[in-house]
Amino acid sequence: MAELRIQALGKRFGADAQVVKDIDLTVASGEFMVLVGPSGCGKSTTLRMIAGLEDPSEGQIFIDGVDVTDCAPAARGVAMVFQSYALYPHMTVAQNMGFGLRMTGVPAAEVETRVQRAAQSLQLQALLQRRPRELSGGQRQRVAIGRAIVREPKIFLFDEPLSNLDASLRTQMRAELAQLHKRLNATIIYVTHDQVEAMTLGDRIAIFNAGRIEQVGTPMELYERPCNRFVAGFLGSPRMNFLPVAVAEGLMPLAPQGTVTVGLRPEHLRWTASEAPDGPGIEANVQRVEHLGDVALVHCLVSGAEEPVIVKSALAPRELPAVNQWLWLQIDADRVLLFASDGGLLKR
Repeated sequence: MAELRIQALGKRFGADAQVVKDIDLTVASGEFMVLVGPSGCGKSTTLRMIAGLEDPSEGQIFIDGVDVTDCAPAARGVAMVFQSYALYPHMTVAQNMGFGLRMTGVPAAEVETRVQRAAQSLQLQALLQRRPRELSGGQRQRVAIGRAIVREPKIFLFDEPLSNLDASLRTQMRAELAQLHKRLNATIIYVTHDQVEAMTLGDRIAIFNAGRIEQVGTPMELYERPCNRFVAGFLGSPRMNFLPVAVAEGLMPLAPQGTVTVGLRPEHLRWTASEAPDGPGIEANVQRVEHLGDVALVHCLVSGAEEPVIVKSALAPRELPAVNQWLWLQIDADRVLLFASDGGLLKR
């Protein structure tokens, strides 16, 4: 394991297309760092520059204090696991895992030892003589991870490795990756667009947007204390609700333009029948109710809101409101976020 430090890293494709802009990031030795953001935000390009598969347009990359910006990929001490398994179909699992070592001249006995050790870590011992066509998607991805493990790299790089798996396999593989990190105590940089993966796997998360890092922090720091509206809206399922609100005259220093946006997570709202409101709140009309078993999502129209407001309700199905019913939405005032017109956080 090793520390990674990125300093003022940037990448341009042509004169006008700057896809990564002035990235500064330090990943501690043994840390699981997740790079997350929407498609095209620069997270995979950043990972490829760390791996040496893309040349930076500016900036530096340090591994354990050594500048590797201009080093060949093989000299950096990193191993990458891609979205595609990229296994050789004619080779067995053991041969696939040991191929890279054999190509670099590692003695056969050492290759065998490393393959067996990685297979044990990934519970692949019974599959070593099978070929890729005889494996499930989850097993193939474990083989691809095993191929990286046998190299004994300083840093593991994962580029959306679970995106080709179905939902149940993704859940299983997330648990396996978390356990693997604990066993290896490895430094891992993991790219994904899936916020659930980011929240469940990362020791810390770096949220990318339009080529820049918006915020870095632990999953709960980002969820509870987002630095701006983009971060607040990106993390959380279902998404955060945003409502424009006029600012009272006495509070104009807070927002000179006279309006702010209130951010409310669905779990911080509750509803009562509008005929008997219990305290201050917002009147809303039910448009749709989604039953999710233990909870339900109530989608409501609220005056002034650009999109339906979502309320996450734990009530039993028989107690849920009907479509077109009018409700009174009450707010947990201690959990309200206020955002300025430019998206910056004003107050928690």
